Amino acid sequence: MSTLHTDEAKLGSPHYYNNRELSWLAFNKRVLEEAIDSRNPLLERLKFLAIFSSNLDEFFMVRVAGLKDQVKAGFGKPENKAGLTPKQQLKQISELNHKLVDLQAGTYNDVILPALKKEGIVFLSLESLKEDQLDIIEKHFDEHIFPVLTPMAVDAYRPFPMLLNKSLNLVVKLEDHSETEEFRAKTAIVQVPAVLDRFIPIPSGEKDCSYVLLEDVITRYIHKLFHGYHVQSVTPFRITRNADMTIHEEGARDLLKEIEKELKKRKWGAAVRLEVRKNGFDSHVLDYLLEELEIHSGDVYEIDGPLDFTFLFGFYKELSSKFEHLTYETFIPQPPKDLLADDDVFQTAAVQDLFLHHPYESFEPVIDFVRDAAEDPDVLAIKQTLYRVSGGSPVIEALKKAAENGKQVTVLVELKARFDEENNVQWAKELEKAGCHVIYGMTYLKTHSKITLVVRRKNSLIERFVHLGTGNYNDQTAKIYTDMSLITSDYHFGIDATNFFNYLSGYTEKPEFHHISVAPFDIRTDFLKLVDQEIDYHRHFGNGRIIAKMNSLTDKAIIMKLYEASIAGVKIDLIVRGTCCLRPGIEGISEKIRVRSIVGRFLEHSRIYSFHHNGENKMFLSSADMMTRNMEKRVEILFPVFDVKIKTRIFSMLDIMLSDNVKAREQDASGDYHYVSRLPHEEEIDSQAILRKLSYRVSEDEE
Repeated sequence: MSTLHTDEAKLGSPHYYNNRELSWLAFNKRVLEEAIDSRNPLLERLKFLAIFSSNLDEFFMVRVAGLKDQVKAGFGKPENKAGLTPKQQLKQISELNHKLVDLQAGTYNDVILPALKKEGIVFLSLESLKEDQLDIIEKHFDEHIFPVLTPMAVDAYRPFPMLLNKSLNLVVKLEDHSETEEFRAKTAIVQVPAVLDRFIPIPSGEKDCSYVLLEDVITRYIHKLFHGYHVQSVTPFRITRNADMTIHEEGARDLLKEIEKELKKRKWGAAVRLEVRKNGFDSHVLDYLLEELEIHSGDVYEIDGPLDFTFLFGFYKELSSKFEHLTYETFIPQPPKDLLADDDVFQTAAVQDLFLHHPYESFEPVIDFVRDAAEDPDVLAIKQTLYRVSGGSPVIEALKKAAENGKQVTVLVELKARFDEENNVQWAKELEKAGCHVIYGMTYLKTHSKITLVVRRKNSLIERFVHLGTGNYNDQTAKIYTDMSLITSDYHFGIDATNFFNYLSGYTEKPEFHHISVAPFDIRTDFLKLVDQEIDYHRHFGNGRIIAKMNSLTDKAIIMKLYEASIAGVKIDLIVRGTCCLRPGIEGISEKIRVRSIVGRFLEHSRIYSFHHNGENKMFLSSADMMTRNMEKRVEILFPVFDVKIKTRIFSMLDIMLSDNVKAREQDASGDYHYVSRLPHEEEIDSQAILRKLSYRVSEDEE
């Protein structure tokens, strides 16, 4: 253990930490920069605008909502890293986010729309349409839109409606000339139907693809809903609500029913954000909305463009098949290097560990692992954890088939996986109906680990096969998320997996494991121990090195230990895609630490932890980030990589990522991120592009 003694009070100074929420906004800015980056295909840039908005919706529904709850409850204590109170955080979030939202709208109006126009793709205002085009649009409104609309009057008998979270609505101010002046003004709400496309194609008589926005069409013809009234103004608006769930687990007799009950409440939480179109709202209407929604003026966002850019996901889908040259070149995940096309997963895993790197390598072997086990007459049991799965999941189908074939199937379905609760409730019911034994997780903990155990009897002997990974058992996200996994028949991994599932499903203390480390708490303890050991190795040999790749870094105990290692001279490279509360490059504190973030075509999701240990090169993969919630509030698994060839492959991938000078940004000592600088003569290194090419090369070599 390290004998280095550092002043903990000094290392805990708020000046050395980034606030978690502001750091996340900095990450979302990097997503927005991908929409600005002209090196990306045009329609992909359009999609990044949608991703930015989708990310922001969730941020408001959970993180901002949580801070607002703290303020309402009178909680004013500063958070334990950057030292900001909830009110201070909300103020800084509002200031930074208003700038980002303005940048997003400016990018859409000034960069994306002109570029689309050059390709013959245009959004038109109704005022610019010719008479025959307006006739077509009006007919479309009468036949396809009008029947779906529901005007909701607001008066003494019909109060302001409870509007759905993230819905787009119109406030309509009306005049009734049959009333006295005192009662002449009327108000109604019309919801823009989410079941209809936000973009409506219009015939232009040219090769151009021309569209108008649904809300603009409704606004133009909205008078048809209010016969006998004069429409004074129409104000589009969108609200975001608190969508965090409060689940009383201890007293719940049936967690599944408790979550189903909470899901119904989620849609109607307190409003935390109001969006209106810039220069497109009635100021009196805005005051009215603020009062009705009980929302602060600082939570109003005036958008210079359409509300809710997530509609661009659908627009991307509409255009991508027609304009393939404006999208990423099609990439097909390749056969894994460790598994030839005709190889049997179990036969191969019986003699060597199999390494898979998604999406560069196909996710199909993982599906085959479960599917083949379901059909194999020698397989006795399958046990698996599920956090997020796709719709129509082949993994779910294989588990159901296994149960129907008489195998013992145990599935932990994490019902508390945020925003997947409804899907997971449905999957849990389906699996139970098929005869699987389904468990819902552990009290007050989310089971976030990714593990499958297959127990098979061969020649009267029991053998175990284990799949461990950094990502979910989701065949769809496996095409766009970078993740790593291992299939092994190692005896001690098999014992660990058996004990782990018994720990989840029964009443037993956390077991002692041979290879794996499990959160809560043990993974943090092991991380701290590994860093301490690296400090000691560096003191004796001068070659200390830590490389860690993760989604987010927030845990203060781990950050302080990394600062301690930096002070001792250990070189530390961190690849952190999202939130990072650690600040690198601070004189005397973190000079030996470099932090980079890679945001590109694929979402970087793998978690890799490497400790040099004077040439021992300890390598781990994990379902866990170095976040406090992962260390304390989730059931996670950290597992070692023993195979030298696999470790060498992962090291080479890390080297490529650490050399990236196209999609990588580095954090400076003030917490700001900048693209990695590249000299004019230096070769461009796009790590994801290189890894794609390498996966093709591997496939060609095998042929």
